[in-house]
Amino acid sequence: MTISFNHCNLPPWVIASRHFNENPQSIELMGVREANRFLFQRLEEILPADERAIFFNDYMSVKFQLHQWEEQSSDKARKSIKNSYLRFLRGWGMESNSIEGAVLKGWVESRIGLPPTFHKLKITDVHSEEYLVFAIDRTKGSARTNAINSQLDLLYEYSQFDLSRRFPCDRWLTLYRGVTNAEEHEVLEVISKTEQYVRLNNLSSFTDDMERAWEFGYTVWQVQVPLAKIFFFNGLLPNSILKGEGEFMVIGGEYRVRMVTW
Repeated sequence: MTISFNHCNLPPWVIASRHFNENPQSIELMGVREANRFLFQRLEEILPADERAIFFNDYMSVKFQLHQWEEQSSDKARKSIKNSYLRFLRGWGMESNSIEGAVLKGWVESRIGLPPTFHKLKITDVHSEEYLVFAIDRTKGSARTNAINSQLDLLYEYSQFDLSRRFPCDRWLTLYRGVTNAEEHEVLEVISKTEQYVRLNNLSSFTDDMERAWEFGYTVWQVQVPLAKIFFFNGLLPNSILKGEGEFMVIGGEYRVRMVTW
């Protein structure tokens, strides 16, 4: 799989590597915090997490005119604004291989530089017919809204800010993933009967609840996920958006996974 260019402070091959996951660094999207300096200055002053979330939602609504969708003159314009980042998060929560899921995977490819390895079908090359299926869904979804990548840029940076406040002394979280479709993941190296390195899709769902992970697969993986690779998690915003209370959306690459047994 070809790794493309990106819009952050580290090259794609570094972010994708197992070395990064075991020695994580901060991932900074170019120019996002600088262009939204007021937002992050105000967030620094707000201690309660729920108040930070409300302020972030209000900021996003004003910056991208999300509250003005009813005032637009055409149906297309109204839909473009109404279909905000929240719509795409909810779509992912319903089905990661949906059009909304393609847009989110497309954001990871554009900003982080990691192309998807699975979207409805296994993708082995960006020039393949399978990649074209993904690209068509991404294009359809992106046409539905206004500046969706810019919205997702801010969402990721806000997620990283919030995680740094919640876990000031941590670099990783222990998360779990239920696995049913082995084709979605490329095994890179077998370490033992219970441990291996795999290449995860460029965006994947995890949970911090091991028992809940069993609801989504016959095998459960335990993974140490760098905070820098958490794109979004339930609890970040005021209302539950994803399908599980403890769900995390994780940027992919080469991960060491340990199979969990009852």
